[in-house]
Amino acid sequence: MFSRLLGRRERVQQGLKKSRESWYSRVVNIVQRSRLDEEAWEELEEMLISADVGVSAAAQLIENTRLKASARGARDVEDVMDILKGEILEALTLPGTGVPTEPSTGEGRPHVILTVGVNGVGKTTSIAKLAHYYGEQGCKTLLSASDTFRAGAIDQLRTWGDRLGVDVIAHGPGGDPAAIAYDALEAARARGADVVLVDTAGRLHTQLNLMEEMKKIARVLSRLDQEAPHETLLVLDATTGQNGLAQARSFTEAVGCTGVILAKLDGTARGGVVVAIVRELGVPVRYIGTGEGIDDLAPFDAREFVEELFSPVPE
Repeated sequence: MFSRLLGRRERVQQGLKKSRESWYSRVVNIVQRSRLDEEAWEELEEMLISADVGVSAAAQLIENTRLKASARGARDVEDVMDILKGEILEALTLPGTGVPTEPSTGEGRPHVILTVGVNGVGKTTSIAKLAHYYGEQGCKTLLSASDTFRAGAIDQLRTWGDRLGVDVIAHGPGGDPAAIAYDALEAARARGADVVLVDTAGRLHTQLNLMEEMKKIARVLSRLDQEAPHETLLVLDATTGQNGLAQARSFTEAVGCTGVILAKLDGTARGGVVVAIVRELGVPVRYIGTGEGIDDLAPFDAREFVEELFSPVPE
């Protein structure tokens, strides 16, 4: 367990390398050089905006930090960073929501996770990473190839299933996605699986037929388990920043989500998008993609995330 935890921390550190190099050095340089005058606060706000925190969120974070720094007489770099870190951590905390319980073994009732997202965000790869992650926790996972819209999606998921030694339930291209999900849940019960990961077609909020299809999947699953799907995870590409959020906002409102998988976080220095996601979408980040490998996925821990962003960069 300790070695697995250590490995996860190392992956998070590596995944946030670009963001950490940007955040830490810029905050230190601004505060040390300007001694917290008006220009310094403006530069800090601009830094947050350029890191994809979002304009309104950046303004609120700096205003709160500024007021607390003044009240406490904070002048040095460490004091100011501690206050800003506290503000960001608070921004990542959603009142009244908690992290859903992780799937566990031996319950006799599969935990169903519906994955959704726009085209090209790395949804199917994220599903494979999730399957690997749950396998490391001792869970038996089953995959539902309910993306029958995109050419090659079924074969892609089957390939991942073969690599991971995970069963894949699939019909032919153009089949009914809801029927496949239903069959997958039935199969998971019969085979003693702990987790069912349901792939779905990438879609935009303007594609009403595909949106209705996703809602139908949820309705059909509920016939076997009234609480299924137990989670609906939205996969977002961290490198698209605010552009991705603009699509995801309407998407989330249309279909409902319990959390976000933030893929490709290692590919951007704009780690502030995590703050924007929580603030704009009102759902927690559940997992972050920390690299291209199958094990490069980690549960999101807000406190760990903030500490890593503001950690000194190794020389």
